[in-house]
Amino acid sequence: MKRTIVFLALMLMTLSYGQETKPVPQITVSGEGKVKVIPDQATVSVSVETKGNVAKDVKKENDEKIDAVLKLIKKMNLAPTDYRTQRVSLNPQYDYEKRKTSYNATQTIEIIVRDLNKYDELMEGLVNQGINRIDNVVFQSSKLAQYESEARKLAMKEAKHKAEDYVSVLGQKVGRALTISDNTQSYTPQPVYARFKTMAMESDAAPRETLAMGEITITANVSVNFILE
Repeated sequence: MKRTIVFLALMLMTLSYGQETKPVPQITVSGEGKVKVIPDQATVSVSVETKGNVAKDVKKENDEKIDAVLKLIKKMNLAPTDYRTQRVSLNPQYDYEKRKTSYNATQTIEIIVRDLNKYDELMEGLVNQGINRIDNVVFQSSKLAQYESEARKLAMKEAKHKAEDYVSVLGQKVGRALTISDNTQSYTPQPVYARFKTMAMESDAAPRETLAMGEITITANVSVNFILE
């Protein structure tokens, strides 16, 4: 019985090696999809920075300003999940010429502004309450997942259209996809530094434009391997 099984196995191996493997006609193409949208929210990073010769006093002054800032944010009815302390530091700085140590305290708060109509009021209030550094403003879309899906579909359509262009002159057709590779880089909104004017302007001044949002582009990239028929 064992000899019979071994004999059959050898026969199958011989037959498989004797068969000629035919190459499958195929084409590999890339596709890119882009969706341009107007942002509807922004992430703002602002800081309170204080300096002085006594660490305790520097920290106290910084904490008091941050307390006022947080009260303003709460007064504007921003959701508790839309703002957070991003960074806190208290560092000594030694002046070798004066042989004296001073201290620098910094607290940074990140705020998501979901209603851009509140942007001016918020920023002006923050400055009035002690914010002395606006680090950056990043414009975003609240429907990012939806637009990413649209970009992926456009990328696939472009890949198929490109493959059809290549093989149309050969009298062949594009068949099913063998492999699909997602080459999309993670979407990272770039910081945009908004022009900002403080409350020091006259109350009867003309309406101001302090935002230049423009558009953001959401991109998807794919590589697709199609069978040719």
